[in-house]
Amino acid sequence: MTRLFTACLSLLAFATAAQADQRVTATWYGNELRGHRTASGVPFNPNGLTAAHKSLPFGTCLVVGNPRTGKTVRVTVNDRGPFTKGVTLDLAHGAARAIGMKSTQAVTMRHC
Repeated sequence: MTRLFTACLSLLAFATAAQADQRVTATWYGNELRGHRTASGVPFNPNGLTAAHKSLPFGTCLVVGNPRTGKTVRVTVNDRGPFTKGVTLDLAHGAARAIGMKSTQAVTMRHC
């Protein structure tokens, strides 16, 4: 019984950690790539609620938050990048605008 209880607690701790916010650096990109194909094959929409990440699978849903404004937005990973050292996430301008992000900054990120 004790082993079962310990296993349940371990699973609960793992699930909770997977949902914890990560603090990462993000930037955004916009009109300069309008209509270009993303790495997933769909045309880039600068007003969309999408993001680029180096390794997360396409279609991954993320909740991205701006600690300065307290606003959050759900985005879908549909592209690869960013390719700037120290930057984890590239948001489409629409997503950046939704959380009040005006330039490269620290954001929170977690799976939906």
